[in-house]
Amino acid sequence: MIVDSHCHLPMLPEDQVGTVEEVISKAAELGVSHILCVAINPKQWPEVLQLAEKYDNIYAAVGVHPCEAKEVVVTDEELLQVASHPKVIAIGEVGLDYYHFEEEAAQLGADEGAMKWQHDRFKQHIRVAKQLGKPLIIHTRNSTPDCLSLLESEGAESVGGIMHCFVEDLDTAERAMAIGFYISFSGIVTFKNAKALKAVATALPLDKILVETDAPYLAPMPFRGKTNQPGYTRYVVEEIAKLKELPFETVAKATTDNFNRLFKLNL
Repeated sequence: MIVDSHCHLPMLPEDQVGTVEEVISKAAELGVSHILCVAINPKQWPEVLQLAEKYDNIYAAVGVHPCEAKEVVVTDEELLQVASHPKVIAIGEVGLDYYHFEEEAAQLGADEGAMKWQHDRFKQHIRVAKQLGKPLIIHTRNSTPDCLSLLESEGAESVGGIMHCFVEDLDTAERAMAIGFYISFSGIVTFKNAKALKAVATALPLDKILVETDAPYLAPMPFRGKTNQPGYTRYVVEEIAKLKELPFETVAKATTDNFNRLFKLNL
């Protein structure tokens, strides 16, 4: 049994991968039994909740992605209300992303003032996660030192979470694990040129690893460049098993056990 710890079902193009029912069926054929569906803005929240309510094997995460415009603002009360749903098991994805705002940062100065709105949004999500006792799903790009510093200073250790679609170095992984975060590998780890990331996956303890697709993005080999889907989490497990020289079943079970431990589930 495998869990896709991060995907975006509402964003899957039906003309390429089929209906949600067909996607779930294909995932089951590949051994992927459960899916965490992540909403990145308030418009997606209702659809993700509907999917989680309709399908027993789908769980939800809600938040406002750092790449959403600064004008996308929600109150603590709005986030608390939707995130209190019993099928919502995580807050996110949220974090910091400076890559898409380099021009703005250059104009305002490369300090917290330039990205204050992202920092404020991130702090809000950490605050709500702590109130609800639910883990965080973290997105970081060109911002990892600031991202980790905020997690530490805002007390995110009390809830922990996932470093989603991890592509950083071993030191970063160890710093995140020290405050209760799991390291989630996507299809990127299967890419031939991802040698540094493969080395990180090899070095990390198995009890701190999760697997994901980030579908519809980042399809693993041998589907690179095509639309990703939850069933392809299997190929991420296969790659990690190969890197660690472990049986496929061992990695599948360990990553599912890790998911259960983080979210206090019994899948």
